[in-house]
Amino acid sequence: MILLNSKTTAFVFPGGGSQFVGMGQALAQAYPAARQAFTEADEILGLKLSTLCWEGPEADLNDSANFQPALLVCSVAALRALRAELGQFEPAYAAGHSLGEISALVAAGALSFAEGVRLIRRRGEAMKMAGERNPGGMAAVMTADVPLLEAVCAEASQLTGKIVQIANDNCPGQIVISGDHAALDKVFEMAKARGIRRTVRLPVSIASHSPLMQPAREVFGAAVDATPFAAPKVPVIGNVQAAPLTTPAEISAELKVQLVSPVRWTESVRYMLGQGITTFVELGAKDVLTGLLKRIEPQATGAAVGTPEAIALLNGPA
Repeated sequence: MILLNSKTTAFVFPGGGSQFVGMGQALAQAYPAARQAFTEADEILGLKLSTLCWEGPEADLNDSANFQPALLVCSVAALRALRAELGQFEPAYAAGHSLGEISALVAAGALSFAEGVRLIRRRGEAMKMAGERNPGGMAAVMTADVPLLEAVCAEASQLTGKIVQIANDNCPGQIVISGDHAALDKVFEMAKARGIRRTVRLPVSIASHSPLMQPAREVFGAAVDATPFAAPKVPVIGNVQAAPLTTPAEISAELKVQLVSPVRWTESVRYMLGQGITTFVELGAKDVLTGLLKRIEPQATGAAVGTPEAIALLNGPA
């Protein structure tokens, strides 16, 4: 049993790669509030997102325009199920990895659920378009530190004339890079020569969190400008600055630049740890962020909440 304390708990929300066929179905069956999140999203988007989440097909779920709203809805369903059990529990902080940042903003009351679903759908569509216009890829690099990999990426970019940069600083020993295929190949070559042996090309065709997403930034930026934001009830730690977003203006600026900027997840978690957070509740599909937490701070408590069984292990508020 994990006892939640509002002063020492943060809610965190997963990003792309956490989706899977069947996600959120058990929550929807056990909690009417969770099912309602899927019903509302189906109506907002005019498509059976719930069927896609629960039955697939997997290829359609993995489309950027689909998995992004699907992950948000799954996270909100988990949040509503948690609150059905524990009441209107509010954490001290919220944060989301990449697209999970929009889930965090919805959870913090900075954005309505309906507006969040519309906005994240537009984000997915814009990123898909940008990937078609500026093809690229991503790769995970293990064992390297950020300064070394930044230097390697800068040199590879200079040598090839192509873009490559750090996309995600996920945890110590796991960094994701993003960019043009030729520049990625050069990074692999240079990394091997410098003793970095573990590099894994990811099965994606979109160079997320790199300047290749500039076309998406322009399209998505217009959608952000048209979206009403409120000051969040709790601070949301932004990916770009690894610092709290507390005003609508800060939120708008963050979301626009986030598409072409690295996700500073390690620093975001460490910021919250420095503010006294000891428990991180991951709301949504899978347990990716809970796994990263173990690498960032093994002494912290992580709980992945995406099933009724996981919710039953929580107790609070305290």
